[in-house]
Amino acid sequence: MQREIARFLQHLHVERGASPHTLKSYREDLTAIAEYFTAEDGTCPEPGEITSVELRGLLSALHEAGYAKSSIARKLASLRSFYRFGQREGWASSNPAKALRNPRKAHLLPHFLSTDEIDKLLSAPQGKSAMALRDRAILETLYTAGLRVSELVDLCEGDLDFPQGILRVRGKGRKERLAPLGSFADKALHAWLIQRKLAPQESAGRAAPVFVNRFGTRLTTRSVGRMLEKYLRETGLDRRTSPHTLRHSFATHLLDRGADIRSVQELLGHKSLVTTQIYTHVSTNNLRQAYEKAHPRAR
Repeated sequence: MQREIARFLQHLHVERGASPHTLKSYREDLTAIAEYFTAEDGTCPEPGEITSVELRGLLSALHEAGYAKSSIARKLASLRSFYRFGQREGWASSNPAKALRNPRKAHLLPHFLSTDEIDKLLSAPQGKSAMALRDRAILETLYTAGLRVSELVDLCEGDLDFPQGILRVRGKGRKERLAPLGSFADKALHAWLIQRKLAPQESAGRAAPVFVNRFGTRLTTRSVGRMLEKYLRETGLDRRTSPHTLRHSFATHLLDRGADIRSVQELLGHKSLVTTQIYTHVSTNNLRQAYEKAHPRAR
């Protein structure tokens, strides 16, 4: 089974342009599944021999082990993709994971910040030091353009189009989209780029990273998370806030102010409108709270 997993990961990397994070997730999921089917003597059945009944046993074992529903659903999605590849390659005659249902997930509304809270957070980096200017540019860009943190750290100089006020963003599956660059983010980015210093090994031109650490090398998603945690402590804002919260806030604030949901879908780079619709629930919830607070016959 390890041989087929290796070929599948190579397919994702070469043909699908999967990100390192995506490859890591698939590798961990499929390796754990292979370990489940490995007998005490170290033998593992060929993946094409595994049936839907046996996969149901795997799901039951995951439930009993206390895995979160989202984790189980992700492993099941990995299996479906793995077997679709197997059918294409000829080592699987069918997709035994196709008939299995995802566990029902609780529909939790995404955490987001109010506009006042966003203003407080974006104003937190103070001073004219290079790191303060960088942090302000990061927060402004995450919120103004609605980026995923992985998209932010992947930005290169050639992706910035200041005259047009847009960013070229590479999203999931390396799919490209254009994202807006507001005046506040534009100003913050200009201030940061004047101060930014690249390490010698970082190439010039389009591939030069927009956001770098104090050593001049490309910033990581974890570094952005640590930076945000620092400003959450300073401002006293909700500690549940993550870099992705700024993306949630971006979408919620647009819909609250009357933006068309399909436009928001395009701005977020969502493949399906269903993914974007969760933000309409947030906006509806806000409207309901305002109604119950203000209308004399609401209760």
